[in-house]
Amino acid sequence: MQELSKDVVALLQYLAPGFLVAWVYYGFCPHVKPSQFERVVQALVFTVIVQVTVWAERFLLESLGSVVSLGTWSSNSTTLASLLTAIVVGIGIARLTKQDLMHKVARRYGLTTKSSYPNEHYAAFAENQHWIVLQLKDGTRLFGWPLRWPSEGEKGHYFLTHVERKYVDMPSEPAQDLTMLEGMLIPAGEVRIVEFVK
Repeated sequence: MQELSKDVVALLQYLAPGFLVAWVYYGFCPHVKPSQFERVVQALVFTVIVQVTVWAERFLLESLGSVVSLGTWSSNSTTLASLLTAIVVGIGIARLTKQDLMHKVARRYGLTTKSSYPNEHYAAFAENQHWIVLQLKDGTRLFGWPLRWPSEGEKGHYFLTHVERKYVDMPSEPAQDLTMLEGMLIPAGEVRIVEFVK
């Protein structure tokens, strides 16, 4: 039993950089965290990426060591390089995902029609930086600039600034100017339709 726990600890230490990459990635991206098994597989893949990168860093630094010596490479150096590289890799992958860069190139060459965004709702907001009109279930229309929006259509909140409100049941009334407000927080469950203004 003690050997099993040592093996598990050794495995977790080995996968720690991969888990750190995944933690940073999911901290910055709106994607839903996968199942436990998928997270372990991702950690394994990310660990390989980090290990190869650390190997290249070590090779480069040892080559530069003939010119300028910063000290000898030790197991502590490997651990520190792994952690720093994991953070940089996590931030880099999150940035590529949030800007849809890899899928954009793949779509250009006809390899896929997908995007790196978690769903169509999020993609519509990420790709269309426009004023919006939220049609609420009670018939109210809210015009404004979206500062925040939910990752999914039914959960979360929209945060609009420079808001104008128009009641559908009072068509002759002018829109109510709410620009004196800092913003308005609208539950996503109250929204029936989102319109993007040109």
